[in-house]
Amino acid sequence: MIYHDWISVLHSLREKRESCVLITVLSERGSVPRDRGSKMVVSATDTFLTIGGGHLEYQCIAQAREMLQQRCTQPRSEEFALAARLGQCCGGHATLLFEPLMQQQPEIQVYGAGHVGQALVNLLATLPCHITWIDSRAAQFRAVPPGVTVRQVEDPIDCVKEAAPDSYFVVMTHDHPLDLALSEAILRRGDFRYAGVIGSATKAQRFRYRLEGKGIAADSLARLRCPIGLADVKGKLPAEIAVAVAGEIISVYQQQAISC
Repeated sequence: MIYHDWISVLHSLREKRESCVLITVLSERGSVPRDRGSKMVVSATDTFLTIGGGHLEYQCIAQAREMLQQRCTQPRSEEFALAARLGQCCGGHATLLFEPLMQQQPEIQVYGAGHVGQALVNLLATLPCHITWIDSRAAQFRAVPPGVTVRQVEDPIDCVKEAAPDSYFVVMTHDHPLDLALSEAILRRGDFRYAGVIGSATKAQRFRYRLEGKGIAADSLARLRCPIGLADVKGKLPAEIAVAVAGEIISVYQQQAISC
């Protein structure tokens, strides 16, 4: 789609929960490619509109993508001398403002499509996150919220291995031995942002004992949330458990924002 104004671009990216940097020409002296107020938008994979092209735009795109990679949240301004710094023949000076518009987009893998899994995925789907829903039973995926990726696989351990670093793992399958195997695989990765397993305090104690016997270090075991969810949210209904788990995930990803 071709956009003719930056507001439409930002609206579209927000709908897709895609982070971006809004670049604005704040001021100019001498000959510059675009006038004050000109804007462009840079996402991780696309650019929209233009501030004039050439080396100035190329360098601004690179700087914007570095801000996205570093998860910067604070705006910054920078002056560019087009002749001395960028070798552009117009030779003027331009001051540009870089405004990162970050969308929190945790990668969440939910293992299990039972009643609680269904309630949780429906709730998480309303949040700015990417959800992969995993179960071996195809019949469980009767109603999948928009934007949720479904993986019907025989061996969910493969999904753990393929997950991105800093992923959030929620384990709530219909099979306790599978929950244990998934927990072991997640803890052995070590690069997760969050790992939680549904269950009682008794299940948690049993799992920690068995995982310790498998050589999982104490500091890794301490990162495993079991029982899962905010302790202050009581109740055993699927919706109540889902609210407790979603609340815990939100509290983790809200602490993740980095300023630079």
